[in-house]
Amino acid sequence: MLNSRKPIQLMPIFRERVWGRESLAPFFPVAPRNERIGEVWFTCDDNLTSLDRTLGQLIRDHPEILGSCADSQHPGTCPLLLKLLFTNARLSVQVHPDDEYAQKHHQSLGKTEAWYVLEAEPQGELALGFRQSLSREKVRHAAHSGDVEQLLDWRKVSQGDVLYVPAGTVHSIGAGLTICEIQENSDITYRLYDFGRGRDLHLDHALDVARLEPHTHEARPVPLAPWRDVLMACHYFRIERLKPQPAVRIGPGLPYYLLLLCVKGAGNIDQKEFAAGQACLLPAGGEEVHVDGAGSEWILTYTAEHATNGLHTD
Repeated sequence: MLNSRKPIQLMPIFRERVWGRESLAPFFPVAPRNERIGEVWFTCDDNLTSLDRTLGQLIRDHPEILGSCADSQHPGTCPLLLKLLFTNARLSVQVHPDDEYAQKHHQSLGKTEAWYVLEAEPQGELALGFRQSLSREKVRHAAHSGDVEQLLDWRKVSQGDVLYVPAGTVHSIGAGLTICEIQENSDITYRLYDFGRGRDLHLDHALDVARLEPHTHEARPVPLAPWRDVLMACHYFRIERLKPQPAVRIGPGLPYYLLLLCVKGAGNIDQKEFAAGQACLLPAGGEEVHVDGAGSEWILTYTAEHATNGLHTD
């Protein structure tokens, strides 16, 4: 058994992307220089933790950390990947497989995801699904010609928007956005179009899994308390926004792990300082945790059929 049942801090990993940014301020005032960072990961196997081991090592040595939410086919991996995205150009037009297809072709989890928009420039936009239903042949031809960009349903987004992107949804993200992304822990992406950047496309896989129709899945935030909102919920995860004023008490003894990311301001988790861009994992069966910070905002994500009743205010 793991000796500590206290929060485990997750150290970020910076991923360079052609559509990323050189400055990640204010989240990361000091970030890798001369690199375009597009993604910051917190829960992949290689993320270092405050226990001086990687998250993958911890989970394989102490699977009880995940509790009832471990994935039976991939028990040594955190089922959820928590990220921050920083865009300076459009991502490729892409789609992700569901669990069945990903397991068959890659021995991996699928990739259903959701986005919470933290910052958006006035022209910020993203695409979800198509403006109308299309044939497989029409989309293949449009991917080769570049016309697929005009067939997508582009929409303006603003700070605070929540978008649900189930596996099979063709999508792209535009420039000038900072997004908190919660997804199944998979990095499988099939590109249909890459805006002339010359990277490989994966049209056969993409067309096997893509829903060639309008996107109809809307996230519907639900307030639970003045300090707590459920931003969205699906089979794979629940996403909540916490505004801990007064302090929020979490646990103890919850049967599943929780992920907590500060996305605005600064505060404390059990008197340890956290600022925007810092995250931790609360182990299943853990001790009671106090989260505070006037004016701060946190994303809490976990997998459960219902919103946990283990949260209270002082």
